Amino acid sequence: MKQVLLVRHAKSSWNEPGVPDIDRPLNERGKRDAPVMAHRMLDKKIPIDAFITSPAKRAKKTASIFAKTFKADKDKLIVKAELYGAGDAGFLDVIHHLNEKFDCVAIFSHNPGLTDFANSLSATHTDNIPTSGVFAVRSDCKKWEDFYGSNIEFLFFDFPKAES
Repeated sequence: MKQVLLVRHAKSSWNEPGVPDIDRPLNERGKRDAPVMAHRMLDKKIPIDAFITSPAKRAKKTASIFAKTFKADKDKLIVKAELYGAGDAGFLDVIHHLNEKFDCVAIFSHNPGLTDFANSLSATHTDNIPTSGVFAVRSDCKKWEDFYGSNIEFLFFDFPKAES
């Protein structure tokens, strides 16, 4: 079995005009929400093996907050350029090439691609994965290359303003 947590980066700042999109940092709300969601995942006893992130500053910071909460080694935080502005093909490429030693990964990326990809995996649909939101699925596949097209089960959808 393979498990994927699709995580939208925490809320980012728009306070600095002219900063390239990829370099936008988290704002204060993002800095509060990311640890809350990381602890919720820890409380669920989800054994995240790797934290795969877009190279965008806001996504990397969100992933590093999760990794720190899980006390993960630095080598478990993996940057994948394909996740910045990714569509279904980008997400699938990353998933299909994951190391087989990982059974559960958290993938940190951006909308609208993240929500669209989540909706392609499950009969459970959402109009929007909000910032710091987590959409989790599990596959009955044994190898990551078989993930898409396998039997994928929706596990949960959680976000900062959800009743916890």
